[in-house]
Amino acid sequence: MALAQQEVNAAAIAAENALWVSALTAGTAERDAGVERLYPILVKFGYAEARRHGARLQLEGPELDDIAHQAAADATMTICRKVDTFRGDCRFTTWAYRFVARAVSSKINRHFWQRCAVSVDPDKWARLPDGGLVPEEQAEAHDLLRAVRRACTGRLTERQRTVFEAVAVQGTPMSHAAGQLGCTQNALYKAMFDARRKLRKALIEGGHLEISGRRRSCPVEAGRRPSKESEENPK
Repeated sequence: MALAQQEVNAAAIAAENALWVSALTAGTAERDAGVERLYPILVKFGYAEARRHGARLQLEGPELDDIAHQAAADATMTICRKVDTFRGDCRFTTWAYRFVARAVSSKINRHFWQRCAVSVDPDKWARLPDGGLVPEEQAEAHDLLRAVRRACTGRLTERQRTVFEAVAVQGTPMSHAAGQLGCTQNALYKAMFDARRKLRKALIEGGHLEISGRRRSCPVEAGRRPSKESEENPK
């Protein structure tokens, strides 16, 4: 009896899967009807994922609605593109859930960095130490600093820029920044590494840094303030 019931259930699931695949690969009218039927299911999945992953951001109200609907919309487009890869190993809706989960995760991460708790004083750039430069060298150093700031704005992702400004410009300790941003120190180190690599490339392209690694004195290009010892004993 149990085996017979399993076979009935498997047949029902296969038939349901076939209907989904047929609808989403059909002509415009039937495909639109299939999408209209699928979308509310994906939104429901989106809410469940957003509530589960968004607890640390205390997402609620319009923010939660926005993430759930955006994730459902993104997942719908992905599913329609990849429906021919569905092999029928599970329920179609179970397969679809995976795309919603990925979309929600991406939206949550982006939303997190937009709302991160570390605040950077915009005037901090102007108050960075000049590394003890003599007056005639300060203009050159300020020009380099402006190049770094432009590169931060134009080359770094929002996440990389947030981390770089918090750690290198603001001087926030890694451990404190990790706590404020709700991530591990390893994640911060990776973001700093990527940011420094992009900044170095931008400075080389702008003629501010030689490919060999020699550079003009700049307080933040390497993500740290220069020490007196390093200036007196260059490598």
